[in-house]
Amino acid sequence: MRKAEYQQRGPVPQDVIDAVEFELPPPAAGQVLVKVLAAPINPSDVLTLTGEYGMLPPLPAVGGNEGVGRIEALGPEVGSLKVGQTVLLPAGCGTWTTHLVAAANKLIPLPDADPQQLAMLTVNPPTAYLMLREFVDLQPGDWVIQNVANSGVGSYLIQLAKLRGLKTVNVVRRESAVAGVQAEGGDVVLVDGPDLHKRVREATGGAAIRLGIDAVGGRATDHLASCLAEGGTLVNYGMMSGEPCQLSPASSVFRDITLRGFWLARWFRNASPADQMKVYGELTQLIASGKLHARIAATYDVSEIKQAVAAAASGERDGKILIVPK
Repeated sequence: MRKAEYQQRGPVPQDVIDAVEFELPPPAAGQVLVKVLAAPINPSDVLTLTGEYGMLPPLPAVGGNEGVGRIEALGPEVGSLKVGQTVLLPAGCGTWTTHLVAAANKLIPLPDADPQQLAMLTVNPPTAYLMLREFVDLQPGDWVIQNVANSGVGSYLIQLAKLRGLKTVNVVRRESAVAGVQAEGGDVVLVDGPDLHKRVREATGGAAIRLGIDAVGGRATDHLASCLAEGGTLVNYGMMSGEPCQLSPASSVFRDITLRGFWLARWFRNASPADQMKVYGELTQLIASGKLHARIAATYDVSEIKQAVAAAASGERDGKILIVPK
C-alpha cells in the first residue's frame, strides 16, 4: 500500500508531497476497505499543497479530494454494500492512495461505467452545473461566456450548456487551446485580450449575454464583464492569474454588472441532502451514459505523485491528470 502524503506546504507543490508505504488495519464495525481505482488532481488540490486554498486540512495529510474505488473487504455490521462494488469516495478523504478505510454510510454506490470518468464526478461537474443554474434563469437559445474554457470545469460547462440548448462563448489564454475547445463543441472560441468585447459582439451577432463565468481574476474578469449585457451577472470561481478580480466603473456603475462568487464547498454546507442527491444523481447518469465526459491528459501511479502534481500544475496540458494506482 502507498499513499501520497505531505508534511508541510510550500510554493512548489510537487516538492512537498511524497509517496510513502503504509499498512491499514482490517475494517472495523461499519467500515469497508476500498481499493482506489482513480482520483483526479484538481486546481484546488494544487492550491491546497501551496497553502492558498480556502480550506486546508491539518498536517500531515494525504492529497486528493475525490475519486472512485472498489470495495475489497467489509467490516462487521455492513449490510448495504458488497465486495466488488464500485463506490464514490467521500469528499476530502485523501484519495491519492492505493487503499483506504471508509465508513460504509459515506460511500455512494455507482453504476457500471468507466471509473476514470466517474472519478471526476464530485468537484468539476457540479461546479459547472450549478453556475449555469444558480445565478441567471437561462432559456434555450441564450448565450453564456466563460474563460479557461479548456479546463475541466470549462469542458463540462460546454457539454451541459449544449444539453440545455444554450450557446457558449469560450475564452482561452493561448492559441494552442482553441482546437481542443472547438472539438468539445464550443460554439465560439476566442483568445483573451483587451478587445474581447468587440470580437464577441461580432461572433455572436450582438447577442445579449447575461451570464459570464470567470476562473482567472485580474484583468480577465473585466474582459468578460465588458462582453455582458446591461444588468448581467459575472460569476468568479477561481484565481488562476493569482490576482484579485478587476471590475471597471464602466462595467459596475454604467452597465450594472454584478460580480458574484461561487465555491462548491459553501454550496455543500447550505444545500439539503435532497438537493445534493438530485444534482449528483443527474450528473452520475449523464457520465455513466457517456453524455458527459472529460479529456484525460495522462494517468500516473501513486509512486509517481511528484511528476503527476507537476503535470497538473502546468498550464500547457490538455485534459485532466489522474492518479490511477497500479
